Amino acid sequence: MLEVAIVTLGCKVNQYESAAMAGLLQAAGCRLVPFYERAEVYIINTCTVTAKADYESRQLIRRAERQNDKATIIVTGCYAQVAPQEVASLPGVCAVVGNREKSHIVNLLFRENKGSTSVFVSNLREEILFNTPSVLNFPGRTRAFLKIQDGCDNFCTYCIVPFARGRGRSLPITEVISRLRALTQVGYREVVLTGVNLSAYGRDLKPTVNLLSLLQEMAKEKNLPRIRLSSLEPREITEELLAFIKENPWVCPHFHIPFQSGDDRILSLMGRDYGGKFFEELVERIVAHLPEAAIGLDVMVGFPGENEQAFLNTLRMIERLPVSYLHVFPYSPRPMTGALKLPDQVSAGEKKKRALLLRDLGRKKREVFLLRYLGKELTILLEGGKKKSGWQLGRTANYLPVLVDTPQSKGNTLLSVRAVAVEGDKIKGVVLS
Repeated sequence: MLEVAIVTLGCKVNQYESAAMAGLLQAAGCRLVPFYERAEVYIINTCTVTAKADYESRQLIRRAERQNDKATIIVTGCYAQVAPQEVASLPGVCAVVGNREKSHIVNLLFRENKGSTSVFVSNLREEILFNTPSVLNFPGRTRAFLKIQDGCDNFCTYCIVPFARGRGRSLPITEVISRLRALTQVGYREVVLTGVNLSAYGRDLKPTVNLLSLLQEMAKEKNLPRIRLSSLEPREITEELLAFIKENPWVCPHFHIPFQSGDDRILSLMGRDYGGKFFEELVERIVAHLPEAAIGLDVMVGFPGENEQAFLNTLRMIERLPVSYLHVFPYSPRPMTGALKLPDQVSAGEKKKRALLLRDLGRKKREVFLLRYLGKELTILLEGGKKKSGWQLGRTANYLPVLVDTPQSKGNTLLSVRAVAVEGDKIKGVVLS
């Protein structure tokens, strides 16, 4: 029985695909072991959204080789997709596997030639079909992921994802519903819909559909779990979508939005299709429909040409907005992207300073959001497994992290709790039932 270890960097799509590979390997008779143990095969599922992600991928490759210098090391994911020869040249790497080829991981593993580095990477811009297999098991996770979309056609000037993931491709509605039923039948109480560009779901299908069409079909199902949407583009959060979520509480009131900048000139240079005024009005619409909604923002600092005033425009706008949390990251030059040769690059020191200011603002925003719920009754999905403190973590539909002291240790359990305190970035609650 071949011992295989898998480690994953990056987004929920990558996490889903690692779970898919794990299922295929187990079905082929392999035994999965933790990555930080000695294994015969190491699979590193990489990310390339930033230079730091590339660096972390290389570090994991080196770690795998240190743990067993005779192991078969397979590198897949987005870094492998966009820089296959660079990855193949790294010491210890036996095979480089592109994103399309992940679904053939078993065949590639057993045909791998230990005498040389094999490269299995195709041009994803030529791929027109969604080809990720179904996944029913997510070890160590309370929530299931359901990947329904892949690829992106936006080509924002800072983003390498269209080159790493190819054109937009969607899973047909009938198959989405079938996979959702299967996840419900095995007991998942929350399913996260994921995609590289989830907002573009259905544009490539015939007839064309969209995310709202899919949710309307889901509404016909019985015993639906909570459905959480991963990141959504601003333009795709329509009045109709908001009205639907308001009327259907099984859709979690939680929006994670790539905001990026509050300065119109920088947004234009980024290739984003909205301005600051539109974004402010969008947040107002979300809150008007769903006052309890959690609104998280991706924010980029240090994009080429972002001077002090442009940064302040972003900072001041976020200060005004009733958002719940921020994901802040510095601009990282990426090969093949439009921003790579833009003038007026921002220094690393300035990026770091701006990121610190925004992260501090994000902490304040999160605290304000959490404090709104003191004394309120909440329903949480318990994640299971006690922390060292003896408390357990659960999350509400609007993504509030709640710690409770309960003898109930099994995850995937819904509990009613009352919020009694805010400590750091979490709420403390007492169990009501």
